[in-house]
This record gives sequence, C-alpha cells and structure tokens, in this order.
Amino acid sequence: LLEYNSQSTHMRAAVIGLLNTLLVAVMGCALATFIGVFVGVLRLSKNWIISRLALVYVETFRNVPVLLWISLAVVAFSHTLPSPRDFRGANATASMNFFDSVAITNRGVYLPEPLFSSGLGDLPVFWNSFEISLDLIAILCVFISGILLSKLIKYRATNIQNATGVRPTTWYWSLAAIFLPTLIVLYILGFYLGYPEIKGFNFKGGIHMRSSLLALVRAGILAISKGQTEAAESLGLRSKRIMGLVVLPQAMRVIVPPLISQYLNLTKNSSLAVVAGYMDITQTLGGVTMNQTGREMESILLLMMCYLIISLIISGVMNVYNERTKLKER
Repeated sequence: LLEYNSQSTHMRAAVIGLLNTLLVAVMGCALATFIGVFVGVLRLSKNWIISRLALVYVETFRNVPVLLWISLAVVAFSHTLPSPRDFRGANATASMNFFDSVAITNRGVYLPEPLFSSGLGDLPVFWNSFEISLDLIAILCVFISGILLSKLIKYRATNIQNATGVRPTTWYWSLAAIFLPTLIVLYILGFYLGYPEIKGFNFKGGIHMRSSLLALVRAGILAISKGQTEAAESLGLRSKRIMGLVVLPQAMRVIVPPLISQYLNLTKNSSLAVVAGYMDITQTLGGVTMNQTGREMESILLLMMCYLIISLIISGVMNVYNERTKLKER
C-alpha cells in the first residue's frame, strides 16, 4: 500500500505492516461472509448434488489447517504464474491482462494506481514517517457527504409517503447525490491512472498487492421456524424473496454472536501470511524491527498491543451491530 525500502524508519515499517494486516483482515472478513452465506444457503438446497458439493467444500476447508492451504497456494502460484522477466522484450512469453492494465506475476499482482495531475499534495504524519494524500481525503469526504445527502433524500421521501400515501421516485436523485459531486472533484483534481510497466527486474508503478462461518450460517437458518417459510410461501413469495426478506434477517440474530469469534480468529490468522512473504505487522514489528534493534520484548509487546486493539475494535463494532439487530423485549 505504501512505498518501503531499507532507508525507511521503523515507524514507517510498523505503519505499513499495520495497514497490510488491516487490508487482509477486512478483505478476508468480507470474502468469508460472502462465501459463508452463499455456500451456507447452498448447503440447505433441496438439490442433492448442490447440497453434497457444498458439504464437500465445507468439510475440506474446515478440516485442513490454514497454514497448509497457504503453503499450497504459494507453491502453486510460484510455479504456474509468470515471472516479471517473462513480460520483457519483443518475444515476451507473458502479457498483461484487462487492456494491458493489470500484471499478474509470481511476485504479486500489479494494478493501475490512481494519480492526480493537479492534486492538493500530501500531508506528512507520524513525524514524517509517511504521507497521506489530501486528494484521496477530499474524494472520500465528498463521497461520504454524498451518501449522507442520499440518506436525507430517502428520509424526506419517507415523510412524504407518510403524509400522502405516495412515495416519490428518488433513486436517480440518490445516485446523482453520491456520484456526481465525486466525479466533479475527480475532474478538478485531474484524475488519471498510472499503469504498471516493466523496469529493470520488476514492475514499477501501479499498486502491488500480494469455513466455520458456513456452519454458522446453516445453523442460523435452521434455527428459524419452518412456519415462517410456509407463511411466506402462502403469500406467493418465491424462494429467493423468502430467503432474503424473511429467513436471513431473522437468522442474523443467531449468526452474529458466534460470527464475532470467527472474525477475530480470521484477523489473528492473518499473521500466517508471513509464510508467503507478506509484509504484515508480524513481519515488520516481529521480524524487521526486532532483528535490527535487538529489542525483542518491546517489539513483541507492541505487536500484542496492535492485535489487541484490532480485536477490541472488531468486537465492539460487531457487538453494536448485534445490539441493533436483536429483538427488543418490553
């Protein structure tokens, strides 16, 4: 996510490792949630083949250690994906994908990098350890403001519906409120994409990115009374609508409490990415900083503190969500 070399400070190394850890944790939780809900619903399918395929998937991934899957993926990708030198020269044996904008190699995936020709500059933070792009901050603020404005439009439409019984069409106003100001800011800042290109022995430019949940989803769905499904079917709702509007919203009250533990386990298991050479906070604080400074106790304590803070934040956010979704008793 950020530039790093041998001249960088230990503070910068720690921040880069923390950001890489958060990236893996957020992407892992989002992907695990999507796959968990999708395969968990398939596991309950009345189709025998689909149900058994989902069962094989669940048992295979749940009963094999995560470290073995990571090691297998590293070996498979390092032998099957091309190296950066395969992209060089007129007789290159590999080519970039998606209109020559993405390079997939055994050293990582190189994506187009957002750049600005007339940007606002960078803001140095943490004693000049690294810089935050003011352009990205401005775009993020405008985008969040657009979302809040769309919520206000939706709130106003609800008031009109309560007063007149007719709800005005607001979807195009909501889309315009979210995306139009953002596009205007991108145009003013001179937004363009910097594509990765081969230089020396590697690519330069661009961005370099190196199943218990299923059982929870299935158990949560099975916890909902069959009478709920039968009542929805009697109203003429289709299976997809029943699952999305009746079953899953009620199942979330059962799924969320144990889901917190799964998210915490996934976040802590992100430290296993060091096997693939991924520079997360375990690799930077517990590896680079500890080896160069010789302060083992301080490095490990800082590493433990970082994981503790991340775990407390995840637990707090999920507990707030659980409090808002659980049934309110009188």
